[in-house]
Amino acid sequence: MTLNLATLLRETATTQPSQPAVVLGDVTIPYGVLHDMAQRFAGGLTKLGVTPGRHVALMLPNVPHFTIAYFGAHYAAAPVVPLNVLLTADEIAYHLEDSDAVAIVVWEGFYEQARKAFDRVATCKHLIVAKADRADVSAPDGAVSMTALIGSAEPVRDLPPTMPDDTAVILYTSGTTGRPKGAELTHFNLFYNADYMSSRLLGGEPEVALVCLPLFHSFGQTVMQNGTLRSGGTMILMPRFDPEGALTLIAKHRVTLFAGVPTMYFALLHQPPGAHDTSSLRKCVSGGSAMPIEVMRAFDEKYAVNVLEGYGLSETSPVASFNRMNRPKKPGSIGLPIEGVEFRLEDAEGKVVTDSGVPGEICIKGHNVMKGYYKRPEVNATSIVDGWFHSGDIATRDEDGFYFIVDRKKDMIIRGGFNVYPREIEEVLYAHPAVAEAAVVGVPHESHGEEVKAFVAFKPGASATTDELIAYCKEHLAAYKYPRLVEVMETLPKGPTGKILKRELRA
Repeated sequence: MTLNLATLLRETATTQPSQPAVVLGDVTIPYGVLHDMAQRFAGGLTKLGVTPGRHVALMLPNVPHFTIAYFGAHYAAAPVVPLNVLLTADEIAYHLEDSDAVAIVVWEGFYEQARKAFDRVATCKHLIVAKADRADVSAPDGAVSMTALIGSAEPVRDLPPTMPDDTAVILYTSGTTGRPKGAELTHFNLFYNADYMSSRLLGGEPEVALVCLPLFHSFGQTVMQNGTLRSGGTMILMPRFDPEGALTLIAKHRVTLFAGVPTMYFALLHQPPGAHDTSSLRKCVSGGSAMPIEVMRAFDEKYAVNVLEGYGLSETSPVASFNRMNRPKKPGSIGLPIEGVEFRLEDAEGKVVTDSGVPGEICIKGHNVMKGYYKRPEVNATSIVDGWFHSGDIATRDEDGFYFIVDRKKDMIIRGGFNVYPREIEEVLYAHPAVAEAAVVGVPHESHGEEVKAFVAFKPGASATTDELIAYCKEHLAAYKYPRLVEVMETLPKGPTGKILKRELRA
């Protein structure tokens, strides 16, 4: 049995080629055209010498080029490595090297950072530039124009014979070590997750979906792109979220489906009432971090919708649990495991928690769990035990089987829906010549959920202003990672073994 994720696009393109697939500004691309461009991009990759199984990185915002390159790579049997567009040159170089990517497709606005990284990574052979101007086929020296590549290539018309367990996408996430790890997701992982979202959770109707979640992120990629295409819906792309712009697009395109992280709902909630016609909006989905109960209730009332909250991780494709459309939701809960997925809670000793209300680490088994982390056999041995993926999130389960997140086993911070890992920031701070000690924690923030705060102590005789430390971090870290708050202490609190006590810093 073969399976390729590009089937999601191919099926609707075959049956409804004139149906609008993607809209950005005044540009509308029907399924038939989008599919043809993806097939031609696959031909372009083949022309460049990208062979089946080689990895292709994408550094693209919410533009049609992402979807074209994403499915085009699958037509070339090339696993995709989506990269956050906010990464610095150092971070891009690490991802290219670690993923063994042989090509990177980058949006023109992020070209300089990508170029610096590309020039440092000898194993990455092809730099492909995507541009907003559809007539511009030029490219800087040593780079290739995506437009020219598509225009000159013979299309790949047949889906390659990839197997369900073949890697389709490598999504990078991090752990307590601070070094990002690539979660290998298969064609079956992603196809079934998108199919579930489309057919079971959202009812299988073609949606007009406002896509403001980044497509390089697992939430935006599976739920909004793949799920929408699976049902034959239309994606209204929004490269950068702002609440006024989102409401304008909802009214203009009669949007029926909105998915976002809690910070987006918070921003929409505080827009003036009645300025835009949002009566078309029927389904709303929240994930990425916990939505405050009062925000959910107020949003439901203001916009006459029923926000459904779910839970997942990059390692689980990402959807693992959700509140359901056909039964009452429980505000504050991540819902029930989706069909074919099992949850269990384990205590600190690894024993299964059976009593309601008792916290334990969420462990997940099912069709959505990744193959493992790319080139990380030691980590895989502890992350996936007997088929159970250990999430690092602590939850309780009520008598109805609904799960409630109460804490995170790891020190991960969720800022505006993005995962931020303290160790990565701490390593940057420790590289500053004045810093002797550093610790990073998350502190509550009204709109972002959590904000990144750093505590530092200086070396004897050394000093720096908090603004200087923030600027230093900003230079070396993506925009969503660097600390906005820095507090200087004489020394950081420590336990008997010398370990910095983050619980005291949080307090």
